[in-house]
Amino acid sequence: MSDVSRPQLTVVPGSVLAPESPQTKRLIWSLALGAFGLAWAKTTIGTYLPAVLGRFTDSATLVGLVLSAEGWFAIGLPILIGPMSDATRTPFGRRRPYMAFALGPIGLSLAMVAFMPNFVATAFVVFAFFFAYYIYEPPYRGLYPDLLPDAVFGRSQGAQHVLRGAAIGISLVGGGVLFSVWHPFPFVIAATVGVTSCATVIALVHERGIGSRHYERFRSYLAAPWRIVKTERDVRLFLVANTAWEATFAGMYTFVILYVTKGLNEPLYVSSAVLAVVAVGYVLAALFAGRLGDTYGIGRVILIASIVYGTGLTGCVLAKHWHFWYFALLPPVAIAGGMVMTLAWGLLFKVMPAEDRGAVAGLAIMTKGIGLLAGPLGVGVIIDVFRPLLKSTDGYAAMWPAVGIPILLVTPLVAILSRSERRRATDMVTFPGA
Repeated sequence: MSDVSRPQLTVVPGSVLAPESPQTKRLIWSLALGAFGLAWAKTTIGTYLPAVLGRFTDSATLVGLVLSAEGWFAIGLPILIGPMSDATRTPFGRRRPYMAFALGPIGLSLAMVAFMPNFVATAFVVFAFFFAYYIYEPPYRGLYPDLLPDAVFGRSQGAQHVLRGAAIGISLVGGGVLFSVWHPFPFVIAATVGVTSCATVIALVHERGIGSRHYERFRSYLAAPWRIVKTERDVRLFLVANTAWEATFAGMYTFVILYVTKGLNEPLYVSSAVLAVVAVGYVLAALFAGRLGDTYGIGRVILIASIVYGTGLTGCVLAKHWHFWYFALLPPVAIAGGMVMTLAWGLLFKVMPAEDRGAVAGLAIMTKGIGLLAGPLGVGVIIDVFRPLLKSTDGYAAMWPAVGIPILLVTPLVAILSRSERRRATDMVTFPGA
């Protein structure tokens, strides 16, 4: 059966690097610099933009609308940019031209944020940043399976999350000091660090020639993601699971401080301590999750971690008052959650079709956008609905089943993906050229 929307691929070679070679290790950390730059930039926007917008409006709704607009950019742009990067053929490579194009807008929009004269102008510059961010990310994600051997997908995501965590921590701590000195300071620094890190990836990695591709019609660019969703079962399962993971993270991130301060009536320093423990757990997970995934199977590790993660979150509904011994319970759940978030993309790399890596990356990023929009909204609605029934925590305890149960519900999908991962690994050993 012919499919006019399906691209014709000439050659898609796998990585020629040995998993334990020095070149592979250097490439893993070179690629991770992109996550460092993106995380620094977006953390600065998310943390300090409300203070900038607060100069022009007292409406929390308007501030929230500007920040939540990221979700729409994450939904719309990647499913176009990803397939286009699959089809692009230039001497500079197929992914890097898009990444290079995004550098200027990322840096310029970040540097301009705090200098805008009014609310509308500031929002416009922020939207320009989101636009450029989601042009850079899909081809950047596609570089990982393009350039690295399958045996290090887990470690590559571990390295990425280590640098991502470092960027978030440094930008949060240092940005506060810089902001108090001069409001534009954290944005100018974020522009410099973000562009430098993202540009370094483009400079250090080299895409190999992968043949030619031809699309019969421009509409094929738009059709590629939907063709993949229709024909690739493993990709469909991952997209459902990733939507649950991203929505859980976004919903929890939005309401966890309110849960501690309003639901449990604890001072702000307790919520800060909770976030610090969670952050340390995520960093620890990033340090060793990758090697565990590469050794025992990424899907298996995510499956076990998901059970701990989902059960731990759901069980928090039982807490009506804060006890300091809860700090002993936080690390296992935080580490399990960190392992799921660290290894998620590594699992996708294992099961995605080689000829559509950019398009699949775009679809996965789209689910992040859905999570950014649906997670906070869904959790907020559930808190309001259950407020009369959970008076001891003013309804905030309801957030925990709302974020924990979806993690548990998608564990059967992870089990199926884990089997697919093992089967594909066996096929590669049996048929090395497949």
